[in-house]
Amino acid sequence: MFFRRKGWLRKEFDERLLTQLNDYKNDWQNQKVLLEKSFDPSEEVICQTKLSEAKYFFLFKEAKYRNIRINR
Repeated sequence: MFFRRKGWLRKEFDERLLTQLNDYKNDWQNQKVLLEKSFDPSEEVICQTKLSEAKYFFLFKEAKYRNIRINR
């Protein structure tokens, strides 16, 4: 009775995690394209790309740890 919301909360936070994962993936891919198209990329652009990649893979590992499946 007291723990009924647990499944509902988990589902809500899993959906939130998936949306953040997709956002960070798009951000990382955009940064990567920008870096590849740059003629002489600055240190800031390189750091932003690596930071975006790290954020994406952190959330990816968290989703894998939680055994989240994407229903298509």
